[in-house]
Amino acid sequence: MKANWLLLALVMAVSAPRAQEDPALDKRVTGLAHELRCLVCQNQTLADSNAPLAVDLRNQIREQLKGGASERDVIDFMVARYGDFVLYRPPLKASTLALWIGPFVLLALGAFLLVRRLVRRRAPEPQLSEAERARAAKLLE
Repeated sequence: MKANWLLLALVMAVSAPRAQEDPALDKRVTGLAHELRCLVCQNQTLADSNAPLAVDLRNQIREQLKGGASERDVIDFMVARYGDFVLYRPPLKASTLALWIGPFVLLALGAFLLVRRLVRRRAPEPQLSEAERARAAKLLE
């Protein structure tokens, strides 16, 4: 029984979140994690995601910054390893042009299709026979 309590205490000590060793370093890690995309979630930053890969990447950022790398060095490392996709705000260049222009193209295409459908949907002018035209002309006199 005593061994179970000892094992439980050991597991809790190992799995407990580590105390903030360096608040400045934590702030830098969090700042960088907000600029990088979670590769698993894709619509969240590394800071917002709890996916195991996001946790690993945050730890990697922490270790690199602890090792003396600058924020730019860490970002360059991540881009070299995972491509521009890892950046939450990718730069405007030829390879990311579709990311920047794509939403506007889709919006314009949607507007065009909507207008086209509305124009085709208009009710056609009613065609009157000669007898109906004569009757209408008689009523208008």
